[in-house]
Amino acid sequence: METIVIVDDEEDILDILEYNLSKEGYEVIACKDTKNVRDILDEENVSLLLMDRNLPRVEGSEFVRQLRKEGYGLPVIYLSAKEKKEEILEGFERGGDDYITKPFDLNILKARIKAVLKRFGKEESDLLKEGDVLYDATKKSFSIDGEEIALTKLEHDLLLTFLRHKDQLLSREFLLDEVWEDAMNKQPKTVNVAIKRLKEKIDPEGTKEFITSVRGEGYIFSAKAK
Repeated sequence: METIVIVDDEEDILDILEYNLSKEGYEVIACKDTKNVRDILDEENVSLLLMDRNLPRVEGSEFVRQLRKEGYGLPVIYLSAKEKKEEILEGFERGGDDYITKPFDLNILKARIKAVLKRFGKEESDLLKEGDVLYDATKKSFSIDGEEIALTKLEHDLLLTFLRHKDQLLSREFLLDEVWEDAMNKQPKTVNVAIKRLKEKIDPEGTKEFITSVRGEGYIFSAKAK
């Protein structure tokens, strides 16, 4: 089930969207402002952000622009009463992927949502973010809490595999097949050693617990706040 976060300060619109999108099979999280949106994006597997622009505290497209700078790569559709040509262009320039003006047709909105989700389902963003961990595909680099981490190629590939399969239990055999080129000649203990070294680099203080071992089963990666 794909999760959509809706940010709009008009309660009637939130109620209409939540009801209709839930009927379409989406998990919907409704917010009247941006106060808790970052926490939701960090804690939930959000597929799409529906963003109004006329919001209390912060203008919606400014908020999206800041999210992009921080590495959030999920698709954003503006749903806004700002309908001038320059306002729409401004929305795209600040990180929007589609723009729908109010008042809107629900069927058109649902069709646009499906189109954006389909497009982003096939294309991986240059930036992958999970909690404190950010991956920049253009530079093939990881940073944690804004600090770049020096990794070997093996450690890079291992952490990227974990990031792409966040919150999933991955067996040692799966990791061998995914990460090691000559997996046939490797033993499961090879994975244990590599993960131990990786953990020392990404969590030297041992406080974040990014990678959890499940005895006899494998490993789970999560960068969510614990």
